[in-house]
Amino acid sequence: MKKLLSFALVVTLFTSCMAFHAGSTSDSAALSSANFDYVQKGISGASSAVYIFGFGGMAKDKMVAQAKEDMLAKYPLQSNQALANVTVDVKNTLIFGTVYRQYTVKITADVVQFKK
Repeated sequence: MKKLLSFALVVTLFTSCMAFHAGSTSDSAALSSANFDYVQKGISGASSAVYIFGFGGMAKDKMVAQAKEDMLAKYPLQSNQALANVTVDVKNTLIFGTVYRQYTVKITADVVQFKK
């Protein structure tokens, strides 16, 4: 039994950490005609959660909403402004298999202002 426990400890200690990245891009404004100007490029917001043995954190869709709220709190939209070129990046980091998991969502966008 002692050998099995020692073997499990060695395997756990030498397990490397892994990170997975995913993302998507979308527009929230129709930019089909030249009736807008870029006001700000590359604004961003983030949300992060940690899970220990699968417990903790929050659901993925709530993390995306929280990252968007963070972005809009830092850069509130004015009248005739909209988000464009919205990118959602997800980083999932695993350490020691599923013992420790950090899930990070980052949203990046450009702000455009439509001409009257």
